[in-house]
Amino acid sequence: MEIKEILSRVDHTLLNVNATAEEIKDICDDAILYGCASVCIPPSYVKDAKDYIKGRIPVCTVIGFPNGYNSTAVKCFETETAVNDGADEIDMVINIGWVKDGKYEDILNEINAVKKACNGKLLKVIIETCLLTEEEKIRMCETVSASEADFIKTSTGFSTGGATKEDIILFTKHCRSSLKIKAAGGIKSLQDAEDFIKLGAERLGTSRIVKLIKNSKDISGY
Repeated sequence: MEIKEILSRVDHTLLNVNATAEEIKDICDDAILYGCASVCIPPSYVKDAKDYIKGRIPVCTVIGFPNGYNSTAVKCFETETAVNDGADEIDMVINIGWVKDGKYEDILNEINAVKKACNGKLLKVIIETCLLTEEEKIRMCETVSASEADFIKTSTGFSTGGATKEDIILFTKHCRSSLKIKAAGGIKSLQDAEDFIKLGAERLGTSRIVKLIKNSKDISGY
């Protein structure tokens, strides 16, 4: 697979709690230079990043991150604020406790409420697969498939594990065909990235792929 094809699927990500404005600018520059799908950054930096990028690449941000247990009203307010600040894509975390409680109808309603607050922008739903049983993953595939979301996403990258190839296979089996898949967390190499794409991931949430290419002297064209 061509490196540019891989990069075009990458949401170049910086979500560390100690991320600085200068670091946000740096990843924006890199995401533009390497032709990434978007730059994924904390909500507090969306407005400044949008002004800095000037439309050269979509801005993605996170809602209810990373634990997902904010109230639905708070998630909707976060989303509305992010969209007003210029966010083009929203990655929201579901309420994991609600999964454990079997409250799938509440999860569905929350996803749709956040999608409405997106005002037409893309919504990716993070289900944090590392915390779910196989049965819960399947139920969440069905729940997100029944929603108005655009993507189902594996992980925040801030819990006990990230994307696995087995989870992408499970997603492709149990999600509606029009629901796109984002693999995130623990994608460490170009081979990892290619494997996830071939298995069905439309997007990759990672900071490492761009860094790998920047530091490689053996990759032509960059």
